[in-house]
Amino acid sequence: MGALRIEPFAGRPLLNIASYGRPGPGRRDRLTPEQVAHIARTVGQTPEVMLKVLTRNSSDLSSVRRHLGYIGRDGELELETDDGERIGGKGIGRQLAEDWNLDLEMHRSNAELTAANGRRPPKLVHKLIFSMPAGTSPKAVESAARNFLREEFGLKHRYAFVLHTDEPHPHVHAVIKAVSEQGQRLNIRKATLRRWRAEFARHLRAHGVAANATERAVRGQIIKAKLDPIYRAMADPRRTSTHERDKAIGIRGALAKGMPLNELGKARLQATRHSVANGWLGIADLLNQQGETSLAHAAVRFMEGMRSPKTETELMVLQLRDHVLQRSRMQAPVR
Repeated sequence: MGALRIEPFAGRPLLNIASYGRPGPGRRDRLTPEQVAHIARTVGQTPEVMLKVLTRNSSDLSSVRRHLGYIGRDGELELETDDGERIGGKGIGRQLAEDWNLDLEMHRSNAELTAANGRRPPKLVHKLIFSMPAGTSPKAVESAARNFLREEFGLKHRYAFVLHTDEPHPHVHAVIKAVSEQGQRLNIRKATLRRWRAEFARHLRAHGVAANATERAVRGQIIKAKLDPIYRAMADPRRTSTHERDKAIGIRGALAKGMPLNELGKARLQATRHSVANGWLGIADLLNQQGETSLAHAAVRFMEGMRSPKTETELMVLQLRDHVLQRSRMQAPVR
């Protein structure tokens, strides 16, 4: 079976499965109890946490004010701040923007941009959403998000957050000031998000909620196909982006003419799956060596149960064909 590199947790994936066969200074031949527990949660399909970063309209002061008002439901909900205060009301966006001196940050950024033409304005805030599947205790999600924010940003970055329960899955909106009180700018990278997901899951488990944080590729999950744009593009071009509309029309035209669809990303997708599969086999080897035979068998079954990876275009084609088939059945005359 393939060798596996298990790397220390320092912002990188706890189980860096795709790096099998490339031993390095951080390689170890034994899994830690934390890693074994993580494997057990993953193969047992423990609910995965969701931590999403909203990137749009974070550099404009008026947009930030509107977003703060939106997550506070225009005064209906109270936002909790980094100092534990709860504030509400229709002017909450303006109040927090003034308290955080965002106007000064924007003026400073504009002055820097004047000196360096062509640069995008830096973000005034970062907007996060912490979420769990339907059925999870909303209070547990709120408490876990509160503890995460306090540990990660307390006495450094100003922030405010609020719990929303208007959808089946409880979620917390958080807004974090991009520049800390010490003048350090917060930059969110992929490694940052991996670490944040793991920490949020840890806080949820501390509140009795089964939660896990493993990357999609490691779980064998294929990309989510943007299928609706195909139908929206045909029905109402105003409701979808130009990129999605053009892609949908191109797929439909190629299918109608019987032309092959070029999939440049297919080889990379298959290579990633091959790496992941070999990584799981390597994990099974290590588990067997440590006497964790049941978990080793579960890891292999988990790997073998992964669906064949498909690109977004392939998924669109499959659903488009299903859509056409369903329409033809509905239009068929009843005898």
